[in-house]
Amino acid sequence: MQAVVLAGGYATRLWPITKHRPKMFLPVGEETVIDRIFEQLEADDRIDEVFVSTNERFAEDFEQHLEASPFDKPRLSVEDTTAEDEKFGVIGALAQLVEREGIEDDLLVIAGDNLISFAVSDFLDFFDEKQNPVLAAYDVGSLDRAKSYGLVGLDGDVIVDFQEKPDNPKSTLVSIACYAFPEDSILFDDYLDADNNPDEPGWFIQWLFSRQEVNAFTFEGAWYDIGTPESYLDAVAWSLGGENLVAESATLDNVTLGENVLIMPGATLENAAVDQSVIFANATIENCDLRECIIDEETHVANVNLAGALIGAHTHLTNGNSE
Repeated sequence: MQAVVLAGGYATRLWPITKHRPKMFLPVGEETVIDRIFEQLEADDRIDEVFVSTNERFAEDFEQHLEASPFDKPRLSVEDTTAEDEKFGVIGALAQLVEREGIEDDLLVIAGDNLISFAVSDFLDFFDEKQNPVLAAYDVGSLDRAKSYGLVGLDGDVIVDFQEKPDNPKSTLVSIACYAFPEDSILFDDYLDADNNPDEPGWFIQWLFSRQEVNAFTFEGAWYDIGTPESYLDAVAWSLGGENLVAESATLDNVTLGENVLIMPGATLENAAVDQSVIFANATIENCDLRECIIDEETHVANVNLAGALIGAHTHLTNGNSE
């Protein structure tokens, strides 16, 4: 079996934090989001190769990351785009990758920016049992939130209805970006040749389940689609479980920490209160009260109180003035 880890997004809703780094490299606890996935794929003997699907803009970042990682299976497969408006769409990119890499095997497709609480091995066990296309489904618990995803209707574990981003969702069970396809169900070219929507995997599932049986692996626990500052901080909070994680090389002097604070190596905090926030490496925080903030590396913030702020790398922010 082959695996594709989708890592081609530009994460514009997380700018400036992700303007110069893939969002998959955002730390969640002691690991990055994507390394949590790599670790599981590395451990599963059913996975022969892992193709990391990314864009030209971040290809070098991924090369360096993989070279420094302990994982043997992942290797890059680069799509020919450098900006959001050049993207082929997920299904378009998958079709090109399958052809580019000559994939002729069962295929696992998983998003590199999703934090999931279930074991990928359990998902593959379910796939082995069903021998059909399979997707992972999660109850988001909110009809309003369900509007942003592909909505799944089930009879047992068989999909009988699928609506991509419906205006009036019938339930709160949604498809997340984790799919397994038998070799004979990798019909991306057929789907695209019929002039179907290339952008979202849900449109492909909606097309596919009317042609063959598709099953849903439902799970409880946690799932975070890390695409916004709020969802990223929620993922960090879930990972930390109310605790704080402070790097040994960070310096804290007269600092009050609330909950779910992640402070990275080389950061310096003085006379500060911080809650529900992420402070990147070598940032300096002085005389501040920060809540639900993300402060990027090599940034100096002093004499301000901030809530819900994203401060980009190498920024100097003092008394409301930045440069």
